[in-house]
Amino acid sequence: MPKKIPMRKCVVTNERYPKNELIRIVRTPEKEVKVDLTGRLNGHGAYIKNDIALLDSNKMKDALSRALEMNVPDEFFEELKNVLKK
Repeated sequence: MPKKIPMRKCVVTNERYPKNELIRIVRTPEKEVKVDLTGRLNGHGAYIKNDIALLDSNKMKDALSRALEMNVPDEFFEELKNVLKK
C-alpha cells in the first residue's frame, strides 16, 4: 500500500499541496510570528506555497494576518523573503 502524502492548503492561493512543498508560518504563544522550517514549533500554524512571487502580492499580508489572527509585522516579510530565496 502506498504511503499517504499529507496535504495542506496554502492560505494565499487556497490550493492544496503536499506538505513538503509548503512553508509553515507560526504564531507562537508569545504572539510572535516565525518561519517554521522544522514543522514542530509550538503555536498556531498557517502554510504558504514556497514561491517568492507570492510575496509581492498584497494578498499575502492580508491572508497571513487573517490565518494567524493577528497583524503580521513588515519586518517578518523581509525574513520570509530570505527563506524563500534559498
